[in-house]
Amino acid sequence: MSILCPIVAVGAVVWRGPEQLLLVRRGQPPRSGEWSIPGGRVEIGETLHAALIRELREETGLTVSVGRLIDVVDFVDRTEDGSPSAHFVLIDFSTRWAAGEPCASSDVSECGWFAPQEALARIAWEETRRIIRLSAQQVWQLQL
Repeated sequence: MSILCPIVAVGAVVWRGPEQLLLVRRGQPPRSGEWSIPGGRVEIGETLHAALIRELREETGLTVSVGRLIDVVDFVDRTEDGSPSAHFVLIDFSTRWAAGEPCASSDVSECGWFAPQEALARIAWEETRRIIRLSAQQVWQLQL
């Protein structure tokens, strides 16, 4: 039996004013092909904020200012028999767009700006929708 260790990753709810937020379509597992918020693994020696800024630049070409922590979420991917195949500890932050236009690269196949309600409708995982709602409340005092 192999021993799995949790993988630390960061995610960003990127706002361009209260009317738009950024979504990416994941190009790699887990949840390949699904719409989500951008982010990725934290590298050894990298701070959470540095990882977030790097991942956003690599995946979308955007520059952001990092705001407050939203929440920490566990994602456990499982095999058909229910055994864990991967465990991600996702540390999500609210961010604001600073510069650039989204251009999908790295681990994403598409990206773009969406109205908050449209973004929520595209996302399959309830935890991501919850994170976006918390960020909307935190940044804009909006109830989505």
